[in-house]
Amino acid sequence: MRLPACTLLFFLLTVAGAASAASKPHVIAFGKWMPITLFTGADENQPLEIKARPLYVDGKLKEFTVGAPHEITERLFVVRRIVRVNDALPSEAWANPRWSWQRSGWLVVDRVSGHVASVNLPEFDADYSEASWYRDYVAYCGVSDDGRKFYAVVMEIGRRKPIVKKAMGEVTGAPADSTCAAPIWQRQPARVTFVSKADQKVTYAVRGRAVEVANDDEDEGTE
Repeated sequence: MRLPACTLLFFLLTVAGAASAASKPHVIAFGKWMPITLFTGADENQPLEIKARPLYVDGKLKEFTVGAPHEITERLFVVRRIVRVNDALPSEAWANPRWSWQRSGWLVVDRVSGHVASVNLPEFDADYSEASWYRDYVAYCGVSDDGRKFYAVVMEIGRRKPIVKKAMGEVTGAPADSTCAAPIWQRQPARVTFVSKADQKVTYAVRGRAVEVANDDEDEGTE
């Protein structure tokens, strides 16, 4: 059966419109840097001046971020998230919200789909952990739920469980970021080194999803 010309034209325009909408690229952009103040320490009374900037998808505000993004592929990148929370007490509910900035976890952004999602980082502590990225791996010092122990943690994007989670010691009474420095990555072969402020050092060789402890002899002479 032959379709009338007007019906055929309408069908072709509909298909073309749907294809165009499906292939329309998303616009991912960061806004201007703005100065903000964080309050850190056990009593949250130590001011820390940093800079944050908004993340937009197709012109719509999605999140606020800090630090530089890490490119995983041409399609995916990760960036640290920062949020504003209402710090008002129940007795102050009648007043305007008391907004306070707090560092959060990491976000993974898909340039093709425009999707923004939180990265699963077990034992990651927003005030304590400093993430170090390499390819689609991230290494950081995690903290136990009771806040007493810290771990060497290596995660791979998309996995639910760490490929490394090893106890490194007790969290001291010192400021959180003084116990474990940011892990150090190297390539060929891929490996990551954790160093605590107590001079405890351990290096893990990463081969896909297999991980093993690298000995001191292997560490010497590598770059």
